[in-house]
Amino acid sequence: MFENINYLRAGNEKQNQAYKAITNLGIMESLREYHPTLCGTLPIGIDVAGSDLDIIMEVHDLQEFEKKVNELYGGKESYIVKKLVIRERPVVKANFNFDGFEFELFAQPQPVKEQYAYLHMIIENSILHQFPGSREKVIALKKQGVKTEPAFCVVLQLEGIDPYESLIEYGKRMGMI
Repeated sequence: MFENINYLRAGNEKQNQAYKAITNLGIMESLREYHPTLCGTLPIGIDVAGSDLDIIMEVHDLQEFEKKVNELYGGKESYIVKKLVIRERPVVKANFNFDGFEFELFAQPQPVKEQYAYLHMIIENSILHQFPGSREKVIALKKQGVKTEPAFCVVLQLEGIDPYESLIEYGKRMGMI
């Protein structure tokens, strides 16, 4: 379902606006070779004010990717690029503003469907469908400043030091991923 962004057109007003911004930017076509996939809260309808558009990608030549992203988006408002290591993997992250949205491009040498952002979204979407009252509870926590994955862990009463890992383990146990 999340492989392309057409589902946003049938969504709420903010999802429609996001579809237009992404389409106007042409980012899915410009970075097609990296399998760009929109993840996060907006695709599953639990975004709050200030939620960004997270686009994750599978990139093996991070230096070439950074060069391409600089050429394509370097002139956008609030543009910044960071090189990080997350879970022992090198990452290039680019952020900028366009058409009223903050975009976050996240590139790492791992298939999109194995990245935590994608897995979390799949698990969270399943939870929202299995437990209809959970949507309002998660959104309320997010409005209080709680990050998405920790909010789901609170709602599900999951224990553990790392809510990002706890959510993955829950998803595996429940057959969601």
